[in-house]
Amino acid sequence: MPVYEYRCEQCTHQFEATQSVHARPEDTVCPQCNKIGATRMLSAFASKVKGSHKPGFEEIKAYDMLNERMDRFSKLPPAMGKRIEASPDFMAGAGGPAPTEGHDS
Repeated sequence: MPVYEYRCEQCTHQFEATQSVHARPEDTVCPQCNKIGATRMLSAFASKVKGSHKPGFEEIKAYDMLNERMDRFSKLPPAMGKRIEASPDFMAGAGGPAPTEGHDS
Protein backbone atom coordinates (compact mmCIF):
# COMPACT_ATOMS: atom_id res chain seq x y z
CA MET A 1 0.00 0.00 0.00
CA PRO A 2 1.28 3.48 -0.78
CA VAL A 3 2.10 6.15 1.78
CA TYR A 4 0.32 9.47 1.21
CA GLU A 5 1.03 12.89 2.69
CA TYR A 6 -1.93 14.88 4.02
CA ARG A 7 -2.64 18.27 5.51
CA CYS A 8 -5.56 18.69 7.90
CA GLU A 9 -7.95 21.45 6.85
CA GLN A 10 -8.92 22.17 10.50
CA CYS A 11 -5.56 22.39 12.31
CA THR A 12 -3.14 22.52 9.29
CA HIS A 13 -1.21 19.55 10.71
CA GLN A 14 0.80 17.64 8.08
CA PHE A 15 0.96 13.85 8.41
CA GLU A 16 1.51 10.65 6.47
CA ALA A 17 -0.97 7.79 6.12
CA THR A 18 -0.67 4.35 4.59
CA GLN A 19 -3.86 3.80 2.63
CA SER A 20 -5.30 1.90 -0.26
CA VAL A 21 -5.19 3.48 -3.70
CA HIS A 22 -8.98 3.60 -3.65
CA ALA A 23 -9.26 5.44 -0.31
CA ARG A 24 -10.92 8.85 -0.50
CA PRO A 25 -8.74 11.71 0.83
CA GLU A 26 -11.71 13.56 2.30
CA ASP A 27 -12.48 10.59 4.58
CA THR A 28 -8.99 10.61 6.15
CA VAL A 29 -8.91 11.40 9.89
CA CYS A 30 -6.26 13.77 11.26
CA PRO A 31 -4.23 12.06 14.03
CA GLN A 32 -3.79 15.35 15.95
CA CYS A 33 -7.34 16.80 16.11
CA ASN A 34 -9.27 13.61 15.09
CA LYS A 35 -11.35 15.51 12.53
CA ILE A 36 -12.35 14.28 9.09
CA GLY A 37 -11.37 16.34 6.05
CA ALA A 38 -7.73 16.22 5.04
CA THR A 39 -6.22 17.30 1.75
CA ARG A 40 -3.85 14.96 -0.04
CA MET A 41 -0.60 16.75 -0.88
CA LEU A 42 1.50 16.21 -3.97
CA SER A 43 4.81 14.66 -2.98
CA ALA A 44 7.77 12.84 -4.46
CA PHE A 45 8.17 9.10 -4.15
CA ALA A 46 11.03 6.65 -4.09
CA SER A 47 11.20 3.29 -5.78
CA LYS A 48 13.66 0.44 -5.62
CA VAL A 49 14.25 -2.11 -8.36
CA LYS A 50 14.58 -5.60 -6.90
CA GLY A 51 16.00 -8.61 -8.65
CA SER A 52 17.96 -8.76 -11.88
CA HIS A 53 15.60 -6.59 -13.90
CA LYS A 54 17.19 -3.43 -15.20
CA PRO A 55 15.47 -0.72 -17.26
CA GLY A 56 15.72 -1.64 -20.91
CA PHE A 57 16.70 -5.27 -20.25
CA GLU A 58 13.79 -6.73 -22.24
CA GLU A 59 14.53 -4.49 -25.20
CA ILE A 60 18.24 -5.39 -25.21
CA LYS A 61 17.35 -9.09 -25.03
CA ALA A 62 14.90 -8.73 -27.94
CA TYR A 63 17.51 -7.01 -30.13
CA ASP A 64 20.09 -9.68 -29.29
CA MET A 65 17.63 -12.41 -30.31
CA LEU A 66 16.85 -10.55 -33.55
CA ASN A 67 20.53 -10.19 -34.43
CA GLU A 68 21.12 -13.88 -33.69
CA ARG A 69 18.23 -14.91 -35.97
CA MET A 70 19.38 -12.60 -38.77
CA ASP A 71 22.85 -14.12 -38.53
CA ARG A 72 21.37 -17.63 -38.87
CA PHE A 73 19.19 -16.61 -41.83
CA SER A 74 22.17 -15.09 -43.66
CA LYS A 75 23.84 -18.54 -43.67
CA LEU A 76 20.86 -20.27 -45.34
CA PRO A 77 20.77 -20.89 -49.10
CA PRO A 78 18.45 -18.67 -51.15
CA ALA A 79 14.80 -19.70 -51.13
CA MET A 80 14.56 -20.04 -54.92
CA GLY A 81 17.83 -21.91 -55.45
CA LYS A 82 21.06 -20.74 -57.05
CA ARG A 83 21.08 -18.08 -59.70
CA ILE A 84 22.65 -19.15 -62.97
CA GLU A 85 24.63 -16.85 -65.16
CA ALA A 86 22.85 -16.14 -68.44
CA SER A 87 25.32 -16.58 -71.32
CA PRO A 88 24.63 -15.48 -74.91
CA ASP A 89 24.29 -19.17 -75.95
CA PHE A 90 21.70 -19.74 -73.25
CA MET A 91 19.73 -16.70 -74.36
CA ALA A 92 19.77 -17.97 -77.98
CA GLY A 93 18.22 -21.24 -76.92
CA ALA A 94 21.31 -23.44 -77.13
CA GLY A 95 21.27 -24.14 -73.41
CA GLY A 96 18.64 -26.85 -73.43
CA PRO A 97 15.82 -28.48 -75.34
CA ALA A 98 13.95 -26.18 -77.67
CA PRO A 99 10.41 -25.28 -76.64
CA THR A 100 7.73 -27.02 -78.65
CA GLU A 101 5.03 -25.12 -80.42
CA GLY A 102 1.46 -26.27 -80.84
CA HIS A 103 -0.47 -28.87 -79.01
CA ASP A 104 -0.54 -32.58 -79.71
CA SER A 105 -3.89 -34.21 -79.02
